[in-house]
Amino acid sequence: MPPVPDEEYMSQALALAAQGTALASPNPRVGALVVRDGIVVGRGFHCYDRVLHAEVVALREAGERARGATLYLNLEPCSHEGRTPPCADAVQAAGIRRVVAAMPDPNPVVSGRGFERLRQAGIAVEVGCGAAEARRLNQSFAHWIRSRRPFVTLKAGMTLDGKIAAPPSAETDGTRTHEWITGEAARWHVQQLRHEQDAVLVGVGTVLADNPWLTDRTGQERRRPLLRVVLDSQLRLPLDSRLVRTAHEDVVVFCSRPEERKRAQLLAAGVRIETLDPAAAPPQWGGRPDPAQVLARLGEWEITSLIVEGGSVVNGMMLQTRAVNRVFLYYAPKLLAGAAGVPFAAGAGFATIGGAITLRELALHRFGPDFAVEGLLTDPYAEE
Repeated sequence: MPPVPDEEYMSQALALAAQGTALASPNPRVGALVVRDGIVVGRGFHCYDRVLHAEVVALREAGERARGATLYLNLEPCSHEGRTPPCADAVQAAGIRRVVAAMPDPNPVVSGRGFERLRQAGIAVEVGCGAAEARRLNQSFAHWIRSRRPFVTLKAGMTLDGKIAAPPSAETDGTRTHEWITGEAARWHVQQLRHEQDAVLVGVGTVLADNPWLTDRTGQERRRPLLRVVLDSQLRLPLDSRLVRTAHEDVVVFCSRPEERKRAQLLAAGVRIETLDPAAAPPQWGGRPDPAQVLARLGEWEITSLIVEGGSVVNGMMLQTRAVNRVFLYYAPKLLAGAAGVPFAAGAGFATIGGAITLRELALHRFGPDFAVEGLLTDPYAEE
């Protein structure tokens, strides 16, 4: 029987790492596989609340069978003391002969030191197998650990001509009637996308128009609730909205000009209020919460990933400030036409094609009759 290639074992390690989705943050998602004589003798993935790193979980399962074995994992073993001793030391003590890792630790302070410690101990180290998938898996962690700001995904569902909603109707007194643009398959994928995030953000205009729940409805386990964030300069968030009625310290409102009575009512309902200094924000925001200040505050709270599901104004602000790292834009085969529909992004935009945002690493996804465009605006592994 021919030997199993490294790529196949690494694929299994990556699948183990993915089991840490919504369970590992603010740490990276890591999976480990111990293989001896062609037999998998240990498996593990990291869950923050269980403390132990993936390598240690896999090595403990393998026991004495780890001696002379190969360890596959998607991320460099840590070499520093944190909540646990260095994993590189545990790998050496277990008698591992060879380590196959997908990528170095994206933390520039410690990157490469784990590999160096292993090599000094006489362990063969090979790096790069499965690197592309490993980088995608931990792009949020990489961005946060380097910038201390969450990795921002901007999501929107729209018609082919870029409208996220029909124009206000005279029959509804000028308010917008909520209608789904994309189908059920695309909307279910949004839930999967939310499950991968630490937080979701909207503007108060979206709450007033759609009264969303903004919850993770996948039913999959997560170690901390999805933080629901609202940009609301004057605290217009309705007390009877779904967000307020379901708030359990998992709804936070960023404001700049709070009215004290409304602030007290929201606090009593379990909503967190964060007041930002409007003078510190660029004047073009007109007193609205400054995205840069919001992202800095979220980063301090160890929010490594954020999905923005705002309306036209919030989308425009996030793009204008270059705060977006990735877009996931869902399109339905529909055309609203005309100028009255609500555009994907409002605001000044960019004056020239040369100044426009260019996406990289594009991917297309199909969801029944709908499709989505995914693309990066920044490199999460680039130095800040």
